[in-house]
Amino acid sequence: MVEKTYLSYNHVHKLCQRSAEEIKKFKPDLMVAIGGGGFIPARILRTFLKAPGSKNIPIQAIGLSLYEEYVSNAIDPAEGVSQAEEAGVEVIRTQWLDFNTLESHALSLIGKNILVVDEVDDTRTTLHYAISELEKDVKIQAEKLGRGDEVTKFFVFVLHNKDKPKRAQLPEEMMTEGRYIAAETVPDVWIAYPWEATDIDLQTKLAVEQGNI
Repeated sequence: MVEKTYLSYNHVHKLCQRSAEEIKKFKPDLMVAIGGGGFIPARILRTFLKAPGSKNIPIQAIGLSLYEEYVSNAIDPAEGVSQAEEAGVEVIRTQWLDFNTLESHALSLIGKNILVVDEVDDTRTTLHYAISELEKDVKIQAEKLGRGDEVTKFFVFVLHNKDKPKRAQLPEEMMTEGRYIAAETVPDVWIAYPWEATDIDLQTKLAVEQGNI
């Protein structure tokens, strides 16, 4: 049976608040949230990253789908059903950035520090895809606009990094330069985030019982 860890919104909020101090050192200009798990952490982070008197950091969204297959090998007390997600092997774009529109609205990624946000680093397949494709698209756009000499840096923030072998890797320099930040590194367990719950009172109760408050 798969072990399941329940989290409250309060717990997620505190993880973002604590991590923001480290992220501030890199002065991100823009966030790219991977839907749907990265949306809420990105919005919480924006509050803590905002410098007094400055504008909010813009948040752009991309949609990537990896978890497509299901196996019935765990009981979910909050749902009363048997269902656990099994990692897929193919990343599918469901939403991507329109670089021409971003340029026209002065939201260019070129030459910026860009923070990519997701909730969990499981097999690392999704993050690998997001970073490699964004880097490729920014390079194409920069060369197209004659801005190939401008340095664009990508950073990653996840709430949880699962301590397990990864199916894909992030750029070596990202890891050595500390541009990968995980609020917590946890065992390979099934994490139930509050935005996935249908009964938030029960979700919170289970999270409190596990000490995740």
